[in-house]
Amino acid sequence: MTQNNTTPAAAGHFKRNPPIEGEADALERAKNGDPDAFSKLYALHKRRVYTLCLRMLGNVSEAEDMTQEAFLHLYRKLGSFRGESAFSTWLHRLTVNLVLMHLRKKGLQLVSLEETINPSEEDAPKRDFGSRDPRLSGSVDRVALERAVATLPPGYRLVFVLHDVEGYEHNEIAEMLECSTGNSKSQLHKARLKLREILRQNEHAALVQESK
Repeated sequence: MTQNNTTPAAAGHFKRNPPIEGEADALERAKNGDPDAFSKLYALHKRRVYTLCLRMLGNVSEAEDMTQEAFLHLYRKLGSFRGESAFSTWLHRLTVNLVLMHLRKKGLQLVSLEETINPSEEDAPKRDFGSRDPRLSGSVDRVALERAVATLPPGYRLVFVLHDVEGYEHNEIAEMLECSTGNSKSQLHKARLKLREILRQNEHAALVQESK
């Protein structure tokens, strides 16, 4: 996975944590078959993996199941980790692939095929199409943003999470979702539009409630 610029909202609200103390030692021991070391890795990363699953799936029960599946898969594949990237990056990519496989088995269309490189004039991409979105920056509450992301249509949510949260490039997302790069950019653009709409609606509803 390559490094890219995420939106300020993602950078501010979904900032990744630095390397975890004790991870390297636990990783080496777990690769040598130490069950206690694997339990340590599970304890260190289960929350991040669950959060990723929940953001991609928007369903608590499915996220819990996929978190368990991710660590079962990790147990079988741990020996293949070569340290060419950070362990958390490798684990997140493993989890993303498992979630995408799960969605495909359910027969869900991961992206909207009709919304590719020809969006409507109202939603047409500007020069910064697919890059930063300053309109999503500011004092957006983290919980409110998480809830808004969870309500996005599946295709929008996947691309937003993969690009603005996980930091994947559009060409990587296109490969993972088996779509075009233009489709990925279009989905991200529309996801941001939808997020702004949801956040505005929620803010208005909260103001109305406070005035009663």
